[in-house]
Amino acid sequence: MITYTHWPEDLARKYRQKGYWLDQPLTRVLTDTAKQSPHSTAIICGDRRISYQELNQFSDNLAARLAEQNFGIGDTALVQLPNIAEFYIVFFALLKAGIVPLNALYNHRQHELKSFFSQIKPRLLIASRNHEVFMHNHFLDQLDSLQLAPALTLMLHATDGDRNLKNWYTSPPATSSNYACTQADEVAFFQLSGGSTGTPKLIPRTHNDYEYSVRASAEICGLNQNTRLLCAMPAPHNYMLSSPGALGVFHAGGCVVMAASPEPSSCFALIEQHQLTMASLVPSAVSMWMQQPPEQLEKIRSLQLIQVGGASFPESMARQVLNVFGCQLQQVFGMAEGLVNYTRLDDSEEVIVTTQGRPISPDDEVKIVDENGNDVPDGETGMLKTRGPYTFRGYYQSPEHNAQSFDAEGFYYSGDLVQRSSNGYLKVVGRIKDQINRGGEKIAAEEIEKLIITHPDVTAAALVAISDERFGEKSCAFIVSPNQNLTALSLKRHLLNLGIAHYKLPDQIYIVESLPLTAVGKTDKKRLRQTLQQTPA
Repeated sequence: MITYTHWPEDLARKYRQKGYWLDQPLTRVLTDTAKQSPHSTAIICGDRRISYQELNQFSDNLAARLAEQNFGIGDTALVQLPNIAEFYIVFFALLKAGIVPLNALYNHRQHELKSFFSQIKPRLLIASRNHEVFMHNHFLDQLDSLQLAPALTLMLHATDGDRNLKNWYTSPPATSSNYACTQADEVAFFQLSGGSTGTPKLIPRTHNDYEYSVRASAEICGLNQNTRLLCAMPAPHNYMLSSPGALGVFHAGGCVVMAASPEPSSCFALIEQHQLTMASLVPSAVSMWMQQPPEQLEKIRSLQLIQVGGASFPESMARQVLNVFGCQLQQVFGMAEGLVNYTRLDDSEEVIVTTQGRPISPDDEVKIVDENGNDVPDGETGMLKTRGPYTFRGYYQSPEHNAQSFDAEGFYYSGDLVQRSSNGYLKVVGRIKDQINRGGEKIAAEEIEKLIITHPDVTAAALVAISDERFGEKSCAFIVSPNQNLTALSLKRHLLNLGIAHYKLPDQIYIVESLPLTAVGKTDKKRLRQTLQQTPA
């Protein structure tokens, strides 16, 4: 079994008594629907239409094939797939077989993947040969030389001879194999934290807590068998997976349509072709969509609901959504660690455009506190801390980080600065943590700073957020270097050679003589941000 921090017995008992935890596997969001509506279309991916019966059977086949290879409870898997139907086939198969997956984002590269290997030590890797990291065996050879994957015994690739993933899931093994999910109160899979101090921490999610979040989200968002959701944001994101995401749609018996990215022309064509009813986007994607000409916007009139989450969403842009798209807007504010807030479909327009919603559960305990831990009055800004039936109780194998992130009562400090209205709605006004939210992708400043200073010509570095109309925030690096000829291009090339994801590259780079310091000798990032505000664009 995967070790994790359990909920206290009294709270676990309450969550069961109130019907939040049903002690059922997370896979029931698929298996129940496959029984009720076997021939309904679950996924459209390019020219492929996969029914619920097929999705269930494909994942059964893969689970059995893995069990035949002696994979099962106690094993972990690292998965990196793009937005294709195989992502969900693999996800359900691993859960059915009791194998705990960690789903890397498709834009993660060597730097992030090495960290994931070292943290979960997977026996199984499922990836795509189309990804630059796995086109050749150089990275896998490097893992061997560094002994980062000593337990790795099987690699399945989306296209790779006898290890072709499709060959494994389209037919069952020659002999029957026994397999089973982990228990409902055990870890089903890992999610990735946004992180503020390095590569992402791992968040253990149990069947009980995640299944409740999916089930309740689907109800709040009014999903049903007629729901057709565009999946254009990264499939592993908590937002796209469960808020209500693809799992919510599977629970309701609707259809998920895969898109490689939120790029408007391809998404608009899919919406028109399949008459999609719902899209989940981040603010930067909404901005791109709103800039399309009227004749293009006519193609998406089938949309009934646009969700916006993942990053700060200005009120002015929220008001434009209603006018430009002519459909319902729903704001979503959540975190992979647990707590998810929604504006409700019957909320007033003013609530929808000015807040990020209220929590899913009546037993989501939310406190807004000052620096001393004292509650602040409604309407005033404070730090958000929370606990509840689907908010985790500790990062995986990270006691020092947990000591900083949780209080003595098990409340998780999210790092968000929020205001709460008298009726419980939250408005996000900023972050405490040293993190940049670039269009929904979280960048830990400390991680990038440590990598920048490995450049031989750099003696100090600081990364700060800068406001951006499209992405919400972008990143700006201040570099101290004795080399007056050092260029931004050489710094970016250095970071790419270290294997970081492209979205983590600094958007702007300034070479400075020194970094300002606070009274206690730390880099004064407040002054750096003020410098940016005073610098002409």
